[in-house]
Amino acid sequence: MAQKISPDTFRSVFKAIDKDVVRWFPGHMDRGLKQMQHKLRSVDCIIEVHDARIPISGRNSDFKYTVSGIKPHILVLNKVDLIDKRIIPKIKDCLKQDFENIIFTNCKDQQCKGVKKLFPLAQNLVQKSDRFNRTGAEDNCIMIIGVPNVGKSSLINALRVRNLHKGNATPVGASPGITRSVLQKIKMSEKPLFYLLDTPGILTPKIESIEVGLKLALCATIQDHLVGERILADYLLFWLNKNGHFKYVDVLQLEGASDNILEVLTQISMKHKKTLKVRDSNNNYVYKPDFDHASKLMLKEFRSGSLGKIVLDQDLF
Repeated sequence: MAQKISPDTFRSVFKAIDKDVVRWFPGHMDRGLKQMQHKLRSVDCIIEVHDARIPISGRNSDFKYTVSGIKPHILVLNKVDLIDKRIIPKIKDCLKQDFENIIFTNCKDQQCKGVKKLFPLAQNLVQKSDRFNRTGAEDNCIMIIGVPNVGKSSLINALRVRNLHKGNATPVGASPGITRSVLQKIKMSEKPLFYLLDTPGILTPKIESIEVGLKLALCATIQDHLVGERILADYLLFWLNKNGHFKYVDVLQLEGASDNILEVLTQISMKHKKTLKVRDSNNNYVYKPDFDHASKLMLKEFRSGSLGKIVLDQDLF
């Protein structure tokens, strides 16, 4: 069982790091955003996909000024299998002013109720909408938007399998930035004729705070090495302790809850027999814990859901 210690023992504030560490807006994102805006005239509906673990801080708030507006809009919060479903009503209540249509999905599961509901909802919204310059078009087009690595391509593939009974049409990867440009239309349904338009993940050019940036990075929307695995592991430890999630003690096989990231990483390294052979000040070889390997393992356990069903934005509800 996890060791119980007083909440006063834990840090109440995470030590600030350089803001530039959590900024990532490469050139292909800017090009992608311009392509998305250019394609809007040929789009009937927008599906905005984000990570359910960061439903508030994880969204690109600039979308409502750049690619949203008069088009029917659905917010999809993916990776619902990684969160505590009891929090879903609170998330919906928090977002209801900005989004009328919110669906939670696990796009890796073809039996997911959210995946099943998504296309019928999109059809209904398009049928009820004023299509403007698209009025005479025989086909319908849905644009998929979102920040990197939230499952946009996986969702497209899941919808194709479900409605067109065909396999993957767009690449899927575990690292952010797989889709680099707006692709050609991908057929999703024959009758009625619907196409999907995949787009690159677009982060806000300026992340509003260090903590938001760290949450984005924990959910792999920013490449780990741009922030540093050890920094991410330390923030994860800080957040888990601060919010009373101590499952990590048992999962990582630690001696007890700790607020010291080096102590935690040392225990992980020793448990997995991962050490580095280095020279000390006397030029003798010594073995030291492999903190990088331990950090990556800790992040992997969080992202797989092994550390618990967690919503990193729970303090914002």
